[in-house]
Amino acid sequence: MKTFKQYSNSAIFSMLFMLTIFTAGCGSSGSSTVVTENNSTNSSTPTVISTVPINGATGIALNTNITAFSDQVFDSTTVSATTFTLAHGSTAVTGAVTSEGNTTMLFNPTTNLLANTLYTATITTAVLDANSTTLLDANMIWSFTTGATVDTIAPTVTLTYPDTNATNVSIDRSVTALFSEALDPSTVSPTTFTLATTLGSTPASGTVSYSGNTMVLKPTVNLAASTQYTATITTSVTDLAGNALAVAKVWTFTTGTTVASVLAPVNLGTAGNYVILAKTAVSTTGTTAVTGDIGVSPAARTYVTGFSDTLFSDGTYSTSPLVTGKIYASNMAVPTPSNLTTSVSNMETAYTDAAGRTTPDFTELYAGDVSGKILAPGLYKWGTGLLITNAGVTITGSATDIWIFQIAGDLTVNNGAIVTLAGGALAKNIFWQVAGGTGVSLGTTADFKGIVLAQKGIVVNTGARVKGRLLAQTAVTLDANAVTQPAN
Repeated sequence: MKTFKQYSNSAIFSMLFMLTIFTAGCGSSGSSTVVTENNSTNSSTPTVISTVPINGATGIALNTNITAFSDQVFDSTTVSATTFTLAHGSTAVTGAVTSEGNTTMLFNPTTNLLANTLYTATITTAVLDANSTTLLDANMIWSFTTGATVDTIAPTVTLTYPDTNATNVSIDRSVTALFSEALDPSTVSPTTFTLATTLGSTPASGTVSYSGNTMVLKPTVNLAASTQYTATITTSVTDLAGNALAVAKVWTFTTGTTVASVLAPVNLGTAGNYVILAKTAVSTTGTTAVTGDIGVSPAARTYVTGFSDTLFSDGTYSTSPLVTGKIYASNMAVPTPSNLTTSVSNMETAYTDAAGRTTPDFTELYAGDVSGKILAPGLYKWGTGLLITNAGVTITGSATDIWIFQIAGDLTVNNGAIVTLAGGALAKNIFWQVAGGTGVSLGTTADFKGIVLAQKGIVVNTGARVKGRLLAQTAVTLDANAVTQPAN
């Protein structure tokens, strides 16, 4: 009999999707924050794997199921009980290993885990990607400690998009539901999440995807205009402990007559060659891992601090043990100075482009506090600052959708806040244009996605992670962070 394991519901929200990131050649310490690369070139995009439970978690329920989510498609035939293991000390834990959607791995222990015990999970380099090459350059190892109880709390739907009784919904929108905790991916399907014009009618065809605590239904064709739809999530959906929804979630909304506005992405020009680009300084403290190139101009190399960088023999760039890529500064050898001048100009042009987009789809939404909300594709405008608390925010849409956030004040992302991407949304298509006098503050252990275009500075506090680009017209300040360029 299949029984899924999970830790307490009270702990999951703070733990869900806080990334455990590993890198080639950095050893296997479960407490390290590093990045695993598919190859060693600076144009590569790392394989980022998030886990439930996260590395270092404590008080985990005894009926926990171990889950790992990859941002790269893997070969499911290489995921097995020999490539995904769990142990306490030298004692291996028996269990069933499965995969869902070629992006999610699950380890289901045969029996409950021992109380108050340290466990170590391992995913080996024998797991291959879709091209039959190694998914990870080094074994991925993380640890957690159990508590003394089991999880018996049923999941709940905390938020939907469109909202209940929403009207004038664009006919090309997907339908999204947020849950109070992670789900068992095998219970998420077009039969457990349906959309129909009337309750009980034949469901509209579409695809259903799932990531962490977010379920998305994308209709195959546009919805009918001026029509009431009923979305249903059945009680066959369970959390990772096998706890089912207590009652089916059913809500309705009514479409309008038009599709959503189509935004062109912000053209970064050669500024898009950098994961971090700043005018006055780039600094770091602690153990930072940057994947991509860093540029600073008109400031000189002396304003790149904390990276222990070494100038290359031809003088055009420097390298650092903290950077998988190159570091460029305005006083390096030709052609670096002129290249940087062009890139900084392109950064300024991109900022002006993002700030100058007109006819926003959403104005002053949620009074500048989007915490715990779902954001569909479109142009957003706030005449104030924007806040994301530790409740996080979910950005949902397809791989071709665009989000532009025009923020007149500062962008504040609180400690532990998670920007979750759902439905295929990509970090490279999300643009945060920030005009505030202070700039951008990403809190400790926050998990942020998107391209930041800041008129002032960007401060990334201790342990925060970024998948995107940090483009600042003053300084970028890091502290033991993982900053990773998005896939092109």
